[in-house]
Amino acid sequence: MRYKLTFVVGVALGYVLGTRAGRERYEQLRKQARQLSQNPAVRNAAESAAQTGREVAGKALHQVSDKVGDRMPESVAERVRSLKERSRTGEDEWGTTNT
Repeated sequence: MRYKLTFVVGVALGYVLGTRAGRERYEQLRKQARQLSQNPAVRNAAESAAQTGREVAGKALHQVSDKVGDRMPESVAERVRSLKERSRTGEDEWGTTNT
């Protein structure tokens, strides 16, 4: 799903940048993109993908930190600790929760 969405966005962007259709066509595409982004199904899919990404990143973080252990430089270890703390609160980097 992510690759399809990326492809569609790339095609739309390429069309807008590469065409000489004018402001009218640009506004039409912009309106369609806004409607697509406000579609509940699209929003749910994006939220689901973000949540899955967070879960996978969390698992990878724990596996890497278990294997690497104390061999990390202190600056990296501090960043990992801050990420672990943030994941416990349930907030993302924008201060919102995904519920």
